[in-house]
Amino acid sequence: MTRIVLLGGGVGGSMVSNQLARQLKPEILRGEVEITVINESDTHVYQPYFLYMAFDQAVPADAKRPERAVLNNQIKLVVGHAERVDREAKDVVMGDGAHIPYDYLVIATGSRPAPETVPGLVEGGHIFYTEEGALKLRDALAEFTGGRVLVTVGVPHKCPVAPVEFTLMVRDWLDTHGFESSEVLYTYPIGRLHSLEPVAAWATEIFDQRRIDSRTFFNVETVDSEKKTVTTLEGDTVSYDLLVAIPPHLGQDIVKRSGLGDAGNWIATDRHSLLMQGTDNIYVLGDATNLPISKAGSTAHFQADVVSSNLVNRIHGGLGSVRYDGKVFCFIEAGNDEATYVKFDYQHPPKPQPPTEMIHLYKLAFNKMYWLSAAGIL
Repeated sequence: MTRIVLLGGGVGGSMVSNQLARQLKPEILRGEVEITVINESDTHVYQPYFLYMAFDQAVPADAKRPERAVLNNQIKLVVGHAERVDREAKDVVMGDGAHIPYDYLVIATGSRPAPETVPGLVEGGHIFYTEEGALKLRDALAEFTGGRVLVTVGVPHKCPVAPVEFTLMVRDWLDTHGFESSEVLYTYPIGRLHSLEPVAAWATEIFDQRRIDSRTFFNVETVDSEKKTVTTLEGDTVSYDLLVAIPPHLGQDIVKRSGLGDAGNWIATDRHSLLMQGTDNIYVLGDATNLPISKAGSTAHFQADVVSSNLVNRIHGGLGSVRYDGKVFCFIEAGNDEATYVKFDYQHPPKPQPPTEMIHLYKLAFNKMYWLSAAGIL
């Protein structure tokens, strides 16, 4: 029997496992292949909804489904804490001491925001990259009485355009809630407003149109929650009335416990095959990789197609030669009930288009259709 284990049940893990289950159904029914998904929780969460929760445009129930409900019934689901990967034994060691063996392992463990790495940020700032953080930010906006909204960005972080989205949406929110005179200040750690130069140029133009101030070379060192100030590595101190931070992100701790990654818990991954470097049976996708591309749900989506195709091919005796080309697609909410999008790959940079209401409606529709996509129906 060939045992395929998927570590992580988010968009990447669910899509790979569902595609495998469909394509390998005869082999599964004959007992020749077994597919197992290991997930920390029995709940599948669609994280892009967190941005909408911050503005009370979504509630937690919108973002959740039972993990079992999005998986093909041929897939075995193990809910529990995975302690580490034992490459020598070729198994995943669970927190309760159980061992789950694999012939092929797919690591789709994602990433997490790490506000604790910035002194004072937990006490003095808000984030929207978790459900808890988004709901606290929602409540803070409801109690907001005016002043400066400071948006700071740390790197690396997932969903690369989300800081720009929030900034445009909060400007719209302020204008429609009687705070037209309140300031929005967006900051970025390098010399432009986004790591992708075309997105930075687009953001510069639309920020000017929407009365949004910005600063570059702004790397947060500490936050003083009592004085409501942020001090940067560059030596500047900026005051705020509401601080919304995109903190640096880290890979999951299981990567560290397993000795699979670098200092940030990112796994060295071949940019085309998506195999963990130095292995021939461990695939990595989504945020868990160290690839120089956006950590986004669509990245995991497109990578899932490559990984599942190669696994099916290898199980059938092939070499697994499908290559990932770096494809990414991201919607960008732009406030004022408008949105745009970017698509790019290793060879072609993004070209943001003027935002429109139609694209905003497409984005809202996609949020609803995500569950069909995660389940492998679309």
